[in-house]
Amino acid sequence: MTPSDRDFEALQQVVGVSRETMDDLTQFVMLLQKWNRAINLVSPNSLPAVWERHIIDSAQLFPFIPPSTRSIADVGTGGGFPGLVLAILSRRDAPERRVTLIESDKRKCAFLLTASSQLELNVKVVAERIEHADPCAADMLTSRALAPLSQLLGYAERHLKSDGTALLLKGRTAEAEVEEALASWSLDLKRRESKTTDDAVILEITNLRSR
Repeated sequence: MTPSDRDFEALQQVVGVSRETMDDLTQFVMLLQKWNRAINLVSPNSLPAVWERHIIDSAQLFPFIPPSTRSIADVGTGGGFPGLVLAILSRRDAPERRVTLIESDKRKCAFLLTASSQLELNVKVVAERIEHADPCAADMLTSRALAPLSQLLGYAERHLKSDGTALLLKGRTAEAEVEEALASWSLDLKRRESKTTDDAVILEITNLRSR
């Protein structure tokens, strides 16, 4: 599915992309639609709005990733969100950046391997549970609609460098999750407005330490 003019404009407002990058994103969407017939990569009901619901929602993290970031760990990546989208956006601006996609579902991993190979992305796919995968020592960790914040922070502590940053897409329960997490974790937090969902937020977390 090629993006509509509205989708293209919305994406450009979130992160400016070249025509070549748009072609890569479109190829990814076409692969997603093809594989989704056999594997539940995303909800079939969300496919008509795939650009807004999945591509743009993931891409909005990109402006918060410093150009110097050499490694990203995307935990529970599922169908590649946000990690594979971030890898596509990084391909030309930061070709040395490695994105590690951690996903326990072997069928989804087959899709991730196929997509990253066809798009020639700097991606490593780890077919393990997040808590069992070897620590990534990543500069940045990302996640989207995966688990409660306290659990995500445990994943971040395992897979981030000590001075790394977590960028976590959270929904309407974000503030309650933050309050609960602060009982067990010490952290610095910035809240970033979601560009796609009114009651969602991007949590940018640094200086993470368990209490």
